[in-house]
Amino acid sequence: MTAIHNTAHLGNTRYDSFKAGMDPAIYPLTLYYESACPLCNAEMSNLMLRNAGDHLRFVDVSAPDFSELPAGTTMQDLLELIHARRADGRVIKGVEVFRLAYQAVGLGWVSAAMRWPLLRPLAERAYPVLARNRHRIPRGLVRLMFEGAVRRAEPADRPRGAQV
Repeated sequence: MTAIHNTAHLGNTRYDSFKAGMDPAIYPLTLYYESACPLCNAEMSNLMLRNAGDHLRFVDVSAPDFSELPAGTTMQDLLELIHARRADGRVIKGVEVFRLAYQAVGLGWVSAAMRWPLLRPLAERAYPVLARNRHRIPRGLVRLMFEGAVRRAEPADRPRGAQV
C-alpha cells in the first residue's frame, strides 16, 4: 500500500472542505510528486507545512511501495509533470495543480499571475521545460528558493529543520 502523507484527521474531508469554502469537487486534492527531486520535495514540504486545513494529500511516486497510479496515467507521466487527483476523481496536471494546491493552503496569490491571460500561456509552456530540467537545478539554489518560505511555514512548536 502506498504511503499517503496526511497532516491531520481523516474525518469527512469533502464536508470539511465545503465548510472551509473549498470546492468539494476539488478538495481534498491528492498531489503526486517525486521526493527524489530536490525541487519537488522542497515545494511539497512547503505545502505540507502549510496544509493546516487538510485540503491536500501527498503521494510520493518515488517511494518503493508506490503502486496506485491515477486513472489514465503511467509512471512516466507522473515523472514528467506533476499530477493531482481531485476529490471527484478527475486527474489534472501541470500549472493547474500548483494553482489549486497554493489556493488550498491560503496562498492563491502566489499562483494568481498564472491565470492572467498573457501569463497563463507562458506558464503552461514554461513549466514542462522546467519539469524536464528540474534534476539539474543545484540543491543550493533550491534551498535558497524555499528555505525562507519553509521557515515562515514552520509551526512555532516544532524545532527548526525537523522533518515533515
